[in-house]
Amino acid sequence: MLTIGCHLSTADGFKAMGETALSIGANTFQFFSRNPRGSRSKAVNPKDAAALVALMQANGFAPLLAHAPYTLNACSADLKVRDFAHMVLQEDLATLEKYLPGNYYTFHPGSHVGQGAEEGIRLIIEALDEALKPDQSTWVLLEAMSGKGSEVGRNFEELHAIISGVQHPQRLGVCLDTCHVYSAGYDIVNDLDGVLAQFDATIGLERLKAIHLNDSMNPISSFKDRHAVIGGGSLGLEAVVRVINHPALRGLPFFLETPNELPGYKAEIALLRERYTA
Repeated sequence: MLTIGCHLSTADGFKAMGETALSIGANTFQFFSRNPRGSRSKAVNPKDAAALVALMQANGFAPLLAHAPYTLNACSADLKVRDFAHMVLQEDLATLEKYLPGNYYTFHPGSHVGQGAEEGIRLIIEALDEALKPDQSTWVLLEAMSGKGSEVGRNFEELHAIISGVQHPQRLGVCLDTCHVYSAGYDIVNDLDGVLAQFDATIGLERLKAIHLNDSMNPISSFKDRHAVIGGGSLGLEAVVRVINHPALRGLPFFLETPNELPGYKAEIALLRERYTA
């Protein structure tokens, strides 16, 4: 069965997100761990979280994906920004472990802002070493980035350097974004097998835990992060269909981050389920 969902709002609570996911044909979903452009986190209602867990178990949901705020930059040149990143990582992971254990958490590695990729990687490792625990159940996923500006995580080598540098890599993996990797220069349209072989040789496919499934408004090697609806960008529908059906990927959860409202997500989910080879 295709495991697919989209990004949902936490405004109405955890159980409501699960019910919304079911209403659009999804069997997982992504949500922001806190205000995506700020710092505040919403207090968790334990009964609401438990109700979501029960709903997930009753309906065969795959792991959920919590997304860190965009304001998290673990390799900023500004100490206050780095301190905020350390706090968010530790608080978010503690919340997930307490209320929604066994799920996924992804974050953008950050931008080194002129310090250089090597220093950026060192600072990200420092933040992860404070946040990762040897016995945690949550998988922390580095998001593969498009390479704009001074982003870290623009290639598989940088992601590998982070993973190989932490003290507790047991629950550290990668979330591959189809728009990002294509914009970063990986040709998943014409050479998906080759890109996955490169990922396996550099990082290891066992570290790939989730896919952000998006089309791209820009061409390959544009180094721009501009998502498009499925079939409405430079990847095209057939390339996306090859991604969801690839033997190395088809067992993973796919999360749509396309520029849509719920009806659009529902239509994309239905289309992709139709094109999925059982």
